[in-house]
Amino acid sequence: MKVVFMGTPDYADPYLRLIGKSNHQIISVVTGPDKPRGRGQKLSKTPVKEAAEKLNLTILQPEKLDSPEFSKQIEKLEPDIFVVVAFRILPESLLQIPRKGAINLHASLLPRYRGAAPINWAIINGERETGITIFQIKPEVDTGEILYQEKIEIKEDDTAGSLHDKLSRIGAKALVRVLDMVERGEVKPIPQNEKLATYAPKIKPEMGRIDWSKEAKNIKNLIHGLSPVPGAFSFFKNKRVRFLKANIEDTGTSYSPGTIVYLDKKCMKIQTGRGLLLPSMLQTEGKKPLTVTEFIKGFRGNTGDRFIS
Repeated sequence: MKVVFMGTPDYADPYLRLIGKSNHQIISVVTGPDKPRGRGQKLSKTPVKEAAEKLNLTILQPEKLDSPEFSKQIEKLEPDIFVVVAFRILPESLLQIPRKGAINLHASLLPRYRGAAPINWAIINGERETGITIFQIKPEVDTGEILYQEKIEIKEDDTAGSLHDKLSRIGAKALVRVLDMVERGEVKPIPQNEKLATYAPKIKPEMGRIDWSKEAKNIKNLIHGLSPVPGAFSFFKNKRVRFLKANIEDTGTSYSPGTIVYLDKKCMKIQTGRGLLLPSMLQTEGKKPLTVTEFIKGFRGNTGDRFIS
């Protein structure tokens, strides 16, 4: 089939590359406009554009998806299908163009965790499994009929970063499989159950502030759900410290939440509202991420000192 691929972040790269190696033809890649970034405000390409250039694919970067000019460009390509991975909401005028419609890949088991940050929220909420869903796009976000789902276990040491990579690998293979099924007319769309719908709103940096009065397991879930970015954080002697990975112990103490109750050359234990948090990867403001052993070498703290929310 003739495919128009739409995506922007690095999450979409594996999907683009695998479709490029399949029996389907990518006739164009649609991605976001180049944007100024950094101190010098130099124009920066999207990760999908960089990948598309390496594959010598035609690239379109519309400012507005609902512009008549862009619609005409797409119509001239005569696409069979749109494949959308981590992109903007498509206007209904565009959805009517491809002969076999438009499909999207979402990093959750829809209808759970509709929205911008399904991987983050699944971990923050302590879910034990998640997965990918490929569905037919409708005007309402993440509500279309399900074409394919695949589950994956969320392990104790998973972070948003590691789970992202796992889902990318299984999702890319699944997407090609679904394209083959669509071409052969073998898909059997299943409507989503609206009663089971939950939402995963966009993550904002301020959500990472650690409330030490909460249970250790909830704080750990927050840390892993926001790692590597934007990162959960607390303050120690007026310096922001990002917590990127952690373990927990159920042991209780009489110390106030946020207090360092144990510290040696290889381990730090911090009191929470219930249980102890044992950070394993941290990052001081302006520094690179360090294992807890490396972090402690330059740490100017002692047992009894506190991290402040």
